[in-house]
Amino acid sequence: MVKLPEFDTGRVPQQVPRLVAVFALVVVALVVARTALIPDTFGERGHYRAAAVDSIVAHEKKYAGQQECALCHNAIMQARLAGNHSGLGCESCHGPAASHTANPVEFKPRIPQEREFCLRCHQYNPSRPTGFPQIDPISHNAPRACFTCHDPHAPVPPVAPGSCAACHGQISYQKGVSHHAALECTTCHEAPEEHKLSPRLVRPSKPTDRSFCGACHAEGADSPREIPRISLRTHNPQYVCWQCHYPHYPEAS
Repeated sequence: MVKLPEFDTGRVPQQVPRLVAVFALVVVALVVARTALIPDTFGERGHYRAAAVDSIVAHEKKYAGQQECALCHNAIMQARLAGNHSGLGCESCHGPAASHTANPVEFKPRIPQEREFCLRCHQYNPSRPTGFPQIDPISHNAPRACFTCHDPHAPVPPVAPGSCAACHGQISYQKGVSHHAALECTTCHEAPEEHKLSPRLVRPSKPTDRSFCGACHAEGADSPREIPRISLRTHNPQYVCWQCHYPHYPEAS
């Protein structure tokens, strides 16, 4: 019969005092850090340093605000407010103008003229909102400066884009390698001419029900035989087609 070792139940293990000492040191360190490192005004007005507001106010003021710009440049201001750049402030492109408003003769605002400046917003980037005007800087009138064709304060395109890919590059590239590559965008979308000039104000239409896709994909549809067919009555009738199939790359899910 194996005899089990005997333990002294009245003796505290030697690890316990060490753990207690470490825990006490951590608590003391946290208290000291809170007292020494956290600003006095932290938490007075929320989870930030209240005195930060006073610190920011004390900084040298460099921006004038577009109200000041309008005092001397009202005609330009009205043109900008009526155009596609109405959401931009003057100093977004011209830089801080407090010095200029205080002494217009000595201090002149920056007037960007290089293509690279406009490309910060208008070079093709798939993460930008759908319909935001974007270009390929290599193929789009390189190396001409943007202002030779576009008025920066009212940048309506001098010629309406001839292709949807001008603004919807990512969708165009994806559709181009899909089963819908041969379809024109206007097969599924009605896009008024005004949409090309004011894409955010005038939106193209989109299909709204299953019968639209069924015109090609329903059983008995008058379309080429190689197109996949389904029964609109039995094929997931509780869903519209684009809940399972992305229209620009409609692979079977």
